[in-house]
Amino acid sequence: MANLVVVEKHEKKKFINAIFYPTLFVVILSIIHFVQYAFDLNFYQFGIYPKETKGLVGIITSIFIHGNFNHLFNNTIPLLILGSALFYFYKPVAVKIVVWIVLMGGFWTWVMARESYHIGASGLIYGLFSFLLVSGFIRLNKQLIALSFFVVIVYGSMVWGIFPIKLSISYEAHFWGFVSGIILAIFYRKQGLQKEVHVWEDEDHDDDEKQYWKTGYDDEQYKVNYKEDGKS
Repeated sequence: MANLVVVEKHEKKKFINAIFYPTLFVVILSIIHFVQYAFDLNFYQFGIYPKETKGLVGIITSIFIHGNFNHLFNNTIPLLILGSALFYFYKPVAVKIVVWIVLMGGFWTWVMARESYHIGASGLIYGLFSFLLVSGFIRLNKQLIALSFFVVIVYGSMVWGIFPIKLSISYEAHFWGFVSGIILAIFYRKQGLQKEVHVWEDEDHDDDEKQYWKTGYDDEQYKVNYKEDGKS
């Protein structure tokens, strides 16, 4: 019973930590846009302007700039959901994934997109979407596969955004963010949760010849880990 309480507290802490960074990012986006709106400022110049030196800074800054409140709101929900899922299930590499999606997707947008200012965090969203989608199937972990199906069901229609259907949106940023997520899912496939391997062991020294499934869960080590954290 005590172990169950410890596990529940650990999962609660893990969930809170997972939603912290996406929520903080959304708050920052909201503050920046409110400042732009309240003081009648124009931050478009901080977007990605392809093939121009002045547009290089946008690789980093463009994700913080949005055209209007509707644009910001449409990006907020998927950032919170997909971002939290990333930090919950892929915490060891989560920051790296976000940084590389921004850099890779932003750079390729700068190289190949139309000559216009490209702003918004949607490229990052498409990168998170494709990473979570592909990574689960590559790793063959049950939890991650379930997450991949969730992403498909909830956000599967996003895939149309990578095609030049609506020319008023930056489908280039969507496309290169999407590609970046797939590449990163393959590159980081060995880090984090992996496929559960069950080993059938026959203990000869056991008089009853007991056999059991070994799932990789070590109860004694589990207790030691929590004692080291100051818990019992």
